[in-house]
Amino acid sequence: MTVLQALVDQALETPNATAIQFENEVWTYDELLDNSRKIAGYLIEKGFQKNDIVAEFALNSHLFMAVYYGVQLAGLTVMPVNTKLAPPEVDFIFKHSEAKVLIYDEKLQETIDLTTHGFQEILSLSQIKNILNEQSNSPTMPELELEDTSVVMYTSGTTGKPKGVMLSHRNILETAQIWSDSMNMTSEDRMFICTPLFHCAGSHVFAVPTIYKGGAVLIEEAFSPDQTLKNLVETKASIFFGVPAMYTILLNKPGLQSYDFSELRLFCYGAAPMPYELVKRLKDTFPNVKVQNLYGQTENSPAASSLLDDGALFKIGSVGKPLARTDIQLRDANGEIVPLGEVGEICVRGPQVMKGYLRAPEETAMSIQDGWLYTGDLGRFDEEGYLYIVDRKKDMIIRGGENIYPIEVEEVLYQMPQILEAAVVGIPHEVYGEVPKAFVVLKEDKQLMEQDVLDYCMTQLAKYKVPFEVDFIDQLPRNASGKVLKHTLRPKQTI
Repeated sequence: MTVLQALVDQALETPNATAIQFENEVWTYDELLDNSRKIAGYLIEKGFQKNDIVAEFALNSHLFMAVYYGVQLAGLTVMPVNTKLAPPEVDFIFKHSEAKVLIYDEKLQETIDLTTHGFQEILSLSQIKNILNEQSNSPTMPELELEDTSVVMYTSGTTGKPKGVMLSHRNILETAQIWSDSMNMTSEDRMFICTPLFHCAGSHVFAVPTIYKGGAVLIEEAFSPDQTLKNLVETKASIFFGVPAMYTILLNKPGLQSYDFSELRLFCYGAAPMPYELVKRLKDTFPNVKVQNLYGQTENSPAASSLLDDGALFKIGSVGKPLARTDIQLRDANGEIVPLGEVGEICVRGPQVMKGYLRAPEETAMSIQDGWLYTGDLGRFDEEGYLYIVDRKKDMIIRGGENIYPIEVEEVLYQMPQILEAAVVGIPHEVYGEVPKAFVVLKEDKQLMEQDVLDYCMTQLAKYKVPFEVDFIDQLPRNASGKVLKHTLRPKQTI
């Protein structure tokens, strides 16, 4: 059994049920399977072999999901790539992964033109549409093993270089089962997705589990407050996922009470903490809609823990309890389990934990020890078994749900010849939760303006990683061993 077999089964049992809706396009389960098989057939006829990687660089759409399933049906590995990355970042992923095929959205042509690539095959979404119109799906589909790598997703590491997380068919299947059970999904659910499908949450927490259960996936290209509100009502969505910043924006929309949200049953949130005031306002505004917090990493597919509706207002700051078939322990620097109430590194064990990092055995060995995934997040358990994340071991900044590793930004700053030293920390922001701020020490007799730094970062980094502010200081604060004391740079309220 795989999520691919689940799609086949749904197409046999309910061929005419809606599987995907995007703008004016509605695909039944039969059509989604047929279109996915056509893409698989094309790739098989072209001679691509098991374990070959296909890069998918595309915005949210029905075609995204057809490519996602089609590549895997061909026995290949699909690699969704973050469309918000700057060309140098995309180029690194293309090269490091050694992907054989690129399938890309023409809306992202400018980024593709600024990358160098050695793909054997490059297909635009327009060409994919032609394949769907012309291709037969006659080639025999290969036998799949549960431990085959079905998906690779790149996630930034503390070294500043992205790492390719290898997820197996078993990982994706288990995650679909775990989340669909946690959210009590049925074939009647209509899942509204406006967060990126290239993210592990958009695809593996919401889209794939919904299809696994035979529900409908309602796709929006991107979050847009007015359009999202309108579509939520018109599509009769039952489940919606957003990062806290999105809920803040939606709750502040004039005339919110005039919309008919009677079909909604569940609001999911994650990627950043949700303040008590925001949770309370959400529940007061939508008394008939439950809320659920989700926690996980790409390395666990992502599925670690969840805070259900009954704890939403009473366990603020908690990411809930471990999910089904999932164990969580908190360990100290020596790998020992810490006493109840004390802080330790969050370690996760379960069938959803990744196979490892692509072509990075040393990093894999450091992250997975005796079957336990060391997440790099620090947390504590309370007396009732609720997990709280108290710090991010790797200094990660979460801007509106997007992960930013300071060292990535710092390395770009160091490329500027005028800069002697740089440090990046997160500062509070009323909409995005937190944003990056850069502290820069200039070389003697060198000059730079804040806009110079921002302009350069815009050419090298995804827009969301560009510092929100730049402070020029005489020297960085350091301890006796020379380590930068970032906590002294952060505003007091974030310490």
